[in-house]
Amino acid sequence: MTGPGTTSRAVGRATARATTPATNGRHATNGTNSHDLKTQRQRAIRELVATRPIGSQREVVDALGAQGFEVTQATVSRDISELGLVKAPGTDGHVYVTPETVTGSSVATAAAASDERLLRILGDIPVTIGRSGLILVLTGTPGTASVIAQAIDESNLREQEGTLAGDNTLLVLFADASRLERWRERFESIQSRSGGSRIP
Repeated sequence: MTGPGTTSRAVGRATARATTPATNGRHATNGTNSHDLKTQRQRAIRELVATRPIGSQREVVDALGAQGFEVTQATVSRDISELGLVKAPGTDGHVYVTPETVTGSSVATAAAASDERLLRILGDIPVTIGRSGLILVLTGTPGTASVIAQAIDESNLREQEGTLAGDNTLLVLFADASRLERWRERFESIQSRSGGSRIP
C-alpha cells in the first residue's frame, strides 16, 4: 500500500540522486581524492616544464587549465616550491627547469642567474619597502613599478601570492607573516648585493 508519505520519500530519494554534482570531465578539486589530484597536478607541471618553455606561474596556471585542472596561482606557487623547480636561462628568457636538469653547483648557478635581472634593476632603481598587514609596499622612481614586478617574477623569490604594479608603487601580497618576512629578508639581501639604495 502506498500513501502520500511513501511517494514523498521516493521522490526525495530520486531527487537526491539526480542532483549529485558531476565533474563534466574536469578534474575535481575536493573530496577524498585531493592527494591523488595533487600528485596528478604536480606530475603535469613536471611534464610541462620538461616539454616546453614556461617562464611564469601564470603560464603554468593557464596550461593546467587547458588540461582541466582548476587551480590558482597560489597553488601553483606551492607546487613549484615543493617540486624544487628553479629558473634557468633559456632561449626566450628565464624558464622553469626540474632539479634533475641542473644538479650540484649548477643549481646555485641557475638560482643566481634567475636573480641577475632583479639585481641589476635594484642597482639602478632606489627602492623603499613599507608594510601594511600581509602586504609589502615597494616604492621606486616614477614609471618603474612594472619593471620591478617583472624582475621579481623572473627571480627565485617564491613566497609571494602575487604582485600589483602601479606607476612607481608595487604591492607584493602574502598568505601569512612568516612568508612575508622570509621574502623581505631575501629581497633586502639582493638589494644589498646590488649596491642600490633605498629612497630616504
